[in-house]
This record gives sequence, structure tokens and C-alpha cells, in this order.
Amino acid sequence: MDQLLQFVFSGLTVGAVYALVALGFTLIYNASDVINFAQGEFVMLGGMVTVFAVAAGMPLPLAALVAIAVAVATGLALHRLAIEPARGASAVTLIIVTIGASILIRGLAQMVFDRQFHALPAFTGEEPIRVLGASILPQSLWVLGGAAAIVLALWLFMERTLLGKAVRATAANRLAARLVGIDTTLVLALAFGISGAIGAIAGILITPITLTSFAVGTLLALKGFAAAMLGGMGNPVGAVVGGLALGLLESLAAGFISSTYKDAVAFLVILGVLFVLPQGLFGRRAVERV
Repeated sequence: MDQLLQFVFSGLTVGAVYALVALGFTLIYNASDVINFAQGEFVMLGGMVTVFAVAAGMPLPLAALVAIAVAVATGLALHRLAIEPARGASAVTLIIVTIGASILIRGLAQMVFDRQFHALPAFTGEEPIRVLGASILPQSLWVLGGAAAIVLALWLFMERTLLGKAVRATAANRLAARLVGIDTTLVLALAFGISGAIGAIAGILITPITLTSFAVGTLLALKGFAAAMLGGMGNPVGAVVGGLALGLLESLAAGFISSTYKDAVAFLVILGVLFVLPQGLFGRRAVERV
């Protein structure tokens, strides 16, 4: 029982990060119909920029703000320089554009930073907390609490603010939103900026536990995409549930089968969703965009 609980704690911690990456996928997909495979690079930038800013002498809170600003600027640049010029292109073309952007960002990060793995100190110490015979790191509570806070803040933004309602209107029907006076180009840019911020926060929170490097974004993008598909692409609740479920599946597979196959779980989830449940757990059976 203690061992199972330990695997659950580990799975929920990593799953919270997958959920945030999946939320980034969902936000951009709803606003622009684009599946952004550069989403993992936002997580990488959050961790790497924070690490190097702290090494340069910045206090951690200021370094984190700088990292979030860099990720937001990267998201806005991705929209302005890559997605907007390709407006009207096919879905496959846009996917290729985001994959190319991911490769470019990763290459630039390798030039600006280095090829090494880096860590941040835990925010509030490294003494494990004992819970029912299992232990959980204080940093894991930061990850889980941070993910919950982001989900709540995003929900309040979408439901209670005029700008958030404009994002929802654009997601529902872009042409109708434009006809009633919503600046859909601004909304799309906002979606990319917010997704950049969400990814950066995820990277900052998880780096003290899992380390970071210029190359971590690719695998995170794959797992975030798997989580979004599992929950139902375009469904924010599904993104969160899918991320947590994927994290738990990975942890249990590594603990009870073999850690060698941990990363294969995401591929199996993608294949399973495609063959068995194409709409995901919370997705609609048919989606028609006008």
C-alpha cells in the first residue's frame, strides 16, 4: 500500500505538468485550430531561463518573472511570424510550421545556453513529508498547487472577464466573433501568449525535481499532446484529467512493470485513443468548424 501511494504521489506530480502542457495545446487549438507542437519549448524556456537568471545573480522570483516574459514573447513571436502568415493553410501545414518552430527554438536555446542538464533549488526545502507511510517532496506540493491555481485562474479569466469571453466566442465561431466586432487576431495572439506563460510556469515548478535542458521540450510536447488527446482535444477539463491520468499511468507502469517502458506510455495512449476513443474522454463525437 505504501508503495502504491508513493507511485500515486509521483504520478500526480508529473501529471500536473502534463496537464499544464495539455492546457496550452487546448487553448491554442480552441482559438486557432492549430496544434502547437512548440508547446513543450515554452516549458523548456521557463526552466532554462530561470536557471541562468538565478546563476547570474537574480533572486528566484524575479528570475521566474523574466522566464515567463521570455516565454510569452516567444509565443507572441510564433503567432506573428509563423502562424499568422500561414493563415488559411491546411492543418498539416500548420503542424509542420509548429514543428519547425520547435526545432528553431531548441536550436537557439542550445546556442544561448548549453547542452547540460540544470537544476533549481527547491522552493521550500527538500525534507520529504510523510503521508500514510509514503513520502512527498515539498516541491511536489508546489507543482500540484501551482497547477491548481493556474487552472482556477484560467477558468476565472474565461468565465468572468470580457477578454476571456472574447476568446470563447472566437473558439466557438471565428467568423461570427469577427462580425460582432471582436479582434480575432488579437485573441489568437493572446492565446499564444497565455500558453507561453502556462508552459513557462510549468517549467519553473518542475525543474527542481526533474532537471531541465535545451532538449526537454520535445518529449514534454508529445506527452502533453497525448494528455490532450486522452481528455478530448479542445476540452480544458479533459486536458487536466488527461494529464493527471497519463502521469499516473506512467508512474504505475514504471513502478510495477519497468522504468524502461515509462516513456512508451504516451505513445500507447495516443494509439489507444486513435483506435478506441477518437474523441477522447470528454471530447465531442463530431466537431464542425464554420
